[in-house]
Amino acid sequence: MKKNLLLILLFFVSISSFSQELHDIKGVVMNDANDKILENVNIVNLNQVKGTTTNDKGEFALKAAVNDTLYFSYLGFKSLRVRVTNDWLRFGDIKVKMTELGIALEEVVVKPVQLTGYVEIDAKLIPVYDNYRYRISGLSTGYEGGSNQPGAVSKVLSSIFNPADFLYNVFGKRPQQMRKMRKMKEDDEIRNLLQSKFDRETLMAVLQLERVDIDEILNKCNYSKDFIRTANDLQILDAISGCYEEYKILNRDK
Repeated sequence: MKKNLLLILLFFVSISSFSQELHDIKGVVMNDANDKILENVNIVNLNQVKGTTTNDKGEFALKAAVNDTLYFSYLGFKSLRVRVTNDWLRFGDIKVKMTELGIALEEVVVKPVQLTGYVEIDAKLIPVYDNYRYRISGLSTGYEGGSNQPGAVSKVLSSIFNPADFLYNVFGKRPQQMRKMRKMKEDDEIRNLLQSKFDRETLMAVLQLERVDIDEILNKCNYSKDFIRTANDLQILDAISGCYEEYKILNRDK
């Protein structure tokens, strides 16, 4: 009986060690519409924080373990997350197909607003647009309103009473993401791909942040609107990293 339990335990230990072992993952990236190969597709292992790009034949190779997630991004195509499985390791190369982003032009109907001159009535007639950015006098940061940021009001109130709360929630409570940020800075492949990107998608995927959170971090760290709007993803990564280092110094004795 004890011998059988020992064998079962060794079996599960071997499976666990195999799943955590890094392997050479290979594949080809193609256009799902016509099976044409895609060159220079950016690929990042979100778990190991290692990056690469496809060559002129659409091929890529990257170190990964079973259950790691590979993040594929390419201009004009929908970003894709692919999980590494045992079958991938067993059968070798796979084909990863990416879908082009369609440009859908929606008809916009403009309706004139007829004001009556009575505040109580006109306040109900004027349309309210959900997505906007606003500031509170006395605070150095902006906030997002609308359905995409349901917690905006609570975030405002929280920042009024404790302006450091936001950075604490991002930096202090996310040690794993902060370690990944450090790995991103050390990986030349990722730095090279971030230098040519402006969409923040790779940063959002690795750091598990929304774009509004990235803007908020930079706002809290006194970066200008122009920098936030025009900087490439590598500059944004370095800015967030510098902000994090300053945060650690200021909160070392707390």
